[in-house]
Order: sequence, then structure tokens, then C-alpha cells
Amino acid sequence: MLVVHVHVQVKPECVEAFKAATVTNARASVQEPGIARFDFVQQADEPTRFVLVEVYRTADAPALHKETAHYATWRDTVAPMMAVPRTSVKFGNVFPDAAGW
Repeated sequence: MLVVHVHVQVKPECVEAFKAATVTNARASVQEPGIARFDFVQQADEPTRFVLVEVYRTADAPALHKETAHYATWRDTVAPMMAVPRTSVKFGNVFPDAAGW
């Protein structure tokens, strides 16, 4: 499993539009066979900050995800909403291991 945390800060006037676009992307993303989980969370004390928690089944699944039409639509839609460029951090899961999924 590969877990990616994508950190996003959007412009204050774009919060609701960003949420709508990202929920649409998340709903489509969880239908992909390579995605085990796709969470979208908003920071409680700073509502312009979000994290996408993407859990991939295989090492090649992130690249396949980025080839989908829904990802391209999301990427292009939210790009002008960003207050700063998004960042990501990759993790390997420790528990549960692959046998526990």
C-alpha cells in the first residue's frame, strides 16, 4: 500500500467551490480498482486548508489515477483556487499490512 497526503490551501472565496469539485473527484476516484481509500478532510481551525488522503493498492496506481478524466477535470478546475501550490507526502503503511486489507 502507498498512502499519499495531499496538502492544499485554497483562497478563502474558493472554499465551497473547491469542496464541491473535490467531492466529485473523490467519488469517482474510489471507483478506481487501484484506490483502496480516498478521504477528503478540512482543517477545523483553518477552513481554507485541506488534506486528501489517498490510499493506493499498488505502486503504479497513482500514475493510473492521474490518467483519468475525472482527475484531469479536478486538477484544471481547482488550479486557480489554490492560495499556494499543493504539496504531497508519501507514506508506506505499517498497520494494517497488505494482508489486513
